[in-house]
Amino acid sequence: MTTIAIDPGKNGGIAYQLANGETYSKPMPATTGDIIDLLRTIKVHSASGVCCFMESLVKYVGNNQAGSAAIVYGQNYGFVEGAVQALGIRLKFVRPQQWMKALGLGTRGDKSKTVWKNKLKAEAQRLFPAERVTLATADALLILEYATTQEAADA
Repeated sequence: MTTIAIDPGKNGGIAYQLANGETYSKPMPATTGDIIDLLRTIKVHSASGVCCFMESLVKYVGNNQAGSAAIVYGQNYGFVEGAVQALGIRLKFVRPQQWMKALGLGTRGDKSKTVWKNKLKAEAQRLFPAERVTLATADALLILEYATTQEAADA
């Protein structure tokens, strides 16, 4: 089974693990065509089934976010969801709190966004030492860790 994990924001990423255990991560592709090409390539090169875990839509973006940022996030989210489904890839949604709790990451609390994101990046690097983890790919890799753990528990 190939498992795909997606942090759907424009600054998010896509991580995936092939049935043989090889893991890859990429920042969110810049264009909608590139997103489709990446997902199609992952599906075509999968020897067995494919399942995608995508972070659920975050409904609150913060007091200091421009309305246009929320619109761009929503558009990207909807496009990625539609692309996954159009390619016939089984899709499961996971709330941020769900995967963070399962991985024992705690909550952001009063930490600054930078401190919190760097904590997530460090944990992703610890879990995936062979990957070059970036702020763009860290959440996707952590969702992948959650997803592969869930898939193993369900087997």
